[in-house]
Formats: sequence, C-alpha cells, structure tokens
Amino acid sequence: MHETTASAITRFDFSTDPDLNVRARIGLLVLASDQTLERELRQLTDAVGVDLYHARLPNETVVNPDTLAKMEAGLPIAASLLPKYLGLSAIGYGCTSGATIIGEDRVEAILKQSHPDIPSSNPLTAAKAALKVLGVQRLGLLTPYTPEVTEAMQRRFGEAGIAITVVGSFYEESDIVVGQIDPQSILKAAIALGKSDLCDGIFISCTSLRAAGIIEEAEFELGKPVIASNHVLAWHLLRLAGIDDKLAGFGRLFSV
Repeated sequence: MHETTASAITRFDFSTDPDLNVRARIGLLVLASDQTLERELRQLTDAVGVDLYHARLPNETVVNPDTLAKMEAGLPIAASLLPKYLGLSAIGYGCTSGATIIGEDRVEAILKQSHPDIPSSNPLTAAKAALKVLGVQRLGLLTPYTPEVTEAMQRRFGEAGIAITVVGSFYEESDIVVGQIDPQSILKAAIALGKSDLCDGIFISCTSLRAAGIIEEAEFELGKPVIASNHVLAWHLLRLAGIDDKLAGFGRLFSV
C-alpha cells in the first residue's frame, strides 16, 4: 500500500466587486408550494437590474382560512432568513390569500420585527395601491379559491373603498393544481369577467396563477386595466425600492 503525500496548496490573491450594476435588492418570502412567483418576478425585475433574494415559507397545499392563518407562525422565521447584510431595499410576502386572512397590517408588523427599516408589501396591499394609481373603483375579481376565501378578499377590498362588482373563481382548493392552470384559461376567464359594464378593471388574485404574461392581451381585449398578484407585487416592490422604470409588455400599470 502506497502512502500519498498531500500537494502543497497555492494561495491566490483576489479582489472583490460589490456589483455596483445592481440598482436594488429585494427580498421575497415565497410559499413552499408556489410554482410561479419566482419565475414571474424575475421576468419583471431582471429587466431593470434588480436582484431578488428568496426565502421559502412553510404552508399547507390545501388553501382555506384555517391553513392560511397557520402561516402567521412561519412568517418571522422566513423573514429572519433574509440577512441584513444583503442591504435589501424592500421585502415582499408572496401570498394574496394569506395577507387577506392574516391581515396586511399584521404581516407588515411581523416583517418589521426582523427588518424594521425596510418597507414591505404583499399582493393585496400592492393591488390596492395599483388600483388607486389606475383609477379603478369598481373591480372585477378573479380568483382560484373556494368561496370562503374569495368572500374574505371581497371584504378586504370593500374596507378599502373598492367595490367588487363582478366575481369569478376556478373553485380550486389545491395550490399545486392552481399552479398548473394554463394561462389561456386565466385569460379567457379574465376577459369574460371584464366584459361586464359593471367593472372598470380586473384583478387576478393568487401568486400561483401564471397571469403576468397575459396582462397585455387581456387589456387589449377589454380596454380596461388588468392586474395580477405577481405582476402587481413586482410593481409595488420596485416602487418601494425607488425604481420607477416603465416596462413594455406588462400592461398599463408598468407605463404609469
């Protein structure tokens, strides 16, 4: 048996680069079951030189008020996984229905426990901000949820002075299945709702729905503003981070 001798290790010098081309860094809390949010937000942030840093948040794949409420316990843990040395400009909680059930103020307070000086958002808060900018007061709401979750969301918008005048849903309780709904089905449903004279715009709710890519086509067909959870969360987080760039191909919201 031959003995082997370790080779001497050559030590190399190096320089560091703080990557000054990155305009901002955004933190993102993503549900463990989400199949869509990370991909769609990268489409919307890569184009403007913004980096995303993700932390996965435990959740149950069945979506109902009880399972959504349970996520509150995991929020502080997920938020703490985004280290302060990243120098984040904004943080997003990626769950529209979770923000609805837990409460937007409560979500914001939890995130501030770990990141007291960093502004935060979630798709529900972002949607309200976007609808104000777009001047939409009578809203058509499209969700994948069962009625009790959809009805809770209607109440949240009503509290903000936004009337939900037409509502549609895919009535799907599994977040895994929701992430597999094809974009054409989402487009077809959004157009069907938006054709009503009772609404001034459409909100497609749920970060698992693959809706960012159909916004412009839906607006073209309807002649009305259309927003979706990932689409609007990206917009709001960019604005909170001080990035006001306009983006072609993602509807009216990114042109204002």
